[in-house]
Amino acid sequence: MPSFQQSPGVETVEKDASAVTTGASSTVGGHVGVFKWGPVMTPMLIANEDEIVNVFGKPDDLTFKSFFATSNFLSYTSACWVVRAQTGNTNAVSSGTALLIGNADVYEEAFSAGQATVGPFAARYPGTMGNSLLISMADAATFPTWDYRGQFQSAPGSSEYALSKNSTNDEVHIIIVDAGGLFSGTPGSVLEKFSFVSKAVDAISFEGLSNYYANVLRNQSSFAYWMDHPAGVTNWGTTAVNKVFSPLQDTVVAGYDFTYTLTGGTDDNVPTDGELQLGWDLFKNVELYDISLFFVGSVTTAIAKYVADNVADTRLDSVVFSTAVTPTGGPIYGNSSTRLADAATYKTAMGNSTYVVHDQTFKYMYDKYNDKYRWVAMNSDTAGLAAKVDSTHDTWFSPAGYTKGQIKGAIKLSWNPTKPERDELYKLAINPVVSFKGDGTMLFGDKTGTLKPSAFDRINVRRLFLVLEKSISRSAKYQLFEQNDAITRLAFVSSVEPFLRDVQGRRGIDEFKVVCDESNNTKQVRASNEFRGTILIRPIYSINFIKLTFTAVGPNVSFEVAAGV
Repeated sequence: MPSFQQSPGVETVEKDASAVTTGASSTVGGHVGVFKWGPVMTPMLIANEDEIVNVFGKPDDLTFKSFFATSNFLSYTSACWVVRAQTGNTNAVSSGTALLIGNADVYEEAFSAGQATVGPFAARYPGTMGNSLLISMADAATFPTWDYRGQFQSAPGSSEYALSKNSTNDEVHIIIVDAGGLFSGTPGSVLEKFSFVSKAVDAISFEGLSNYYANVLRNQSSFAYWMDHPAGVTNWGTTAVNKVFSPLQDTVVAGYDFTYTLTGGTDDNVPTDGELQLGWDLFKNVELYDISLFFVGSVTTAIAKYVADNVADTRLDSVVFSTAVTPTGGPIYGNSSTRLADAATYKTAMGNSTYVVHDQTFKYMYDKYNDKYRWVAMNSDTAGLAAKVDSTHDTWFSPAGYTKGQIKGAIKLSWNPTKPERDELYKLAINPVVSFKGDGTMLFGDKTGTLKPSAFDRINVRRLFLVLEKSISRSAKYQLFEQNDAITRLAFVSSVEPFLRDVQGRRGIDEFKVVCDESNNTKQVRASNEFRGTILIRPIYSINFIKLTFTAVGPNVSFEVAAGV
């Protein structure tokens, strides 16, 4: 760096030569399913079962598969992107014909300017849960006789913002009640209250945010959107300049009622394959969603195949977990004479991929929300075990076995395979999930979905390389547009080798070598504006087979002779 000092002095120059390679996240899950409530076609980051209930609602007979797939995965870890698939559901509204507002983007594009045919309000999301909502509002004129006046400290009047603009009577209170009890479990529970919001479109709160009541609902409510001004008012939604805002008419006046029970919300919780595929397509965006573990839940082979081909094999940075099903998409039961044939049919349809992990069974589990038992595909549990091993050991450890492979919440399995059946499943690259008396239910295999003998036919090796590839590629991007000379190449090697030594010390790698010099960055390569690094990895393999030899040794035979030493 040239110096521009014109006279003697000290110039300080700071350079960053501390580039390091850091590990990439490998525990975040991804799932697409059907739910009773929540935003449609919008990935939501969920941390636990309570958040599933808050965002997507409790399970019922049509949504339990997706609910418990997500819940089962999160019982092992704490991060999962979840998409509610688009179906034919509609949002409940104040009046008129229900409409579809799937998410905030749809509202902004199509409804934020108002929709006069459905009354003042619409449920935030599609589904019959919206029919449980009651929304009521009052201003200074109606507050004295309002049923909900006891929920607020004082009557609305004129805000300081309106008064500063020489306007009055702009304030209004809004309350949202769970009239049907579908959200809270208790009919009549108050869900949200918005105090002293304004009828003026330009109103600003003390915090500097919009206080216009339509905007407050849009930005803060979890249950409703504004759609139109109430009947009988004339100047709501205009600016607060020299204005007396029109009052609500008292509810005793015929034709004016400012308490609304929303209706018209519908459920269509049997999605088509196309609707599910559109949801899964959102996860093709590698840069936006850093996900390593996808689980398909209880779906047909066609959907599982679509996810494997169009998400895992497109991203190349994640693994898809899937459960073998019958040709009709249901569990393979142990009392069926065709169970191995069904598994083989499934595997043939799925093809071969090292980015897919298969298991063979559903677990029977308790649904506390409906006091009944459900069959749920095991793949969310096997994905959860992979996430759990990241925190208890490391990504490159197998998630299977008596210690690391224990399944939670399984009362029984739809198919608990015998030893000969386990042998046949393993030949198909399907990992058995088994229940052993006294040892619990566990994942008893760690194969990926390829039939080709390879280092990548084991989960731990596949996931090891995904972590290494993701981590090192993130480090390498900082070499873009740098000079392709010995200094840059040495900096790259110096950042990667310590990272690999760390993985080696944590039992992920047996040996490694990083090559980034003139041998692979030749003059021709450099002239093509390319930069090449070669990383050679010898992984550590998991133990799948144990052979113990017991020998009875005679009194005159040494152990060394008996052991063949």
